Amino acid sequence: MADRRSPCPIACTLDLIGDRWTLLVIRDMMFFGKQRFEEFLESPEGISTNILTSRLKALEQLGLVEKIPYSNHSRRMNYQLTEQGHSLRPVLMAIVRWGLQQIPDTHTRDGDRTIPE
Repeated sequence: MADRRSPCPIACTLDLIGDRWTLLVIRDMMFFGKQRFEEFLESPEGISTNILTSRLKALEQLGLVEKIPYSNHSRRMNYQLTEQGHSLRPVLMAIVRWGLQQIPDTHTRDGDRTIPE
């Protein structure tokens, strides 16, 4: 990462994953088992195809996601979190807990408002 704004780990992390879509794509892989491009498009937030393409490519370049062909067609790919991608789980869980505690009318996908461990 050549052009850092500062050596601050928060700033550097936000430069990598701090836009409005990246953590949602990671969430879909980590918690909902999504792997295919079309599956990500079904998320309720309504990501556009060009943004999704851009985020998946960036996540792959960062080493957080790997793509694996799932058929003989060269453009059919599954996207999976790498070990480094999975290491974001505590971060996402902290965001879930904070959101459930601090933002009214939020809940997990199954409607649960209990704070996960």
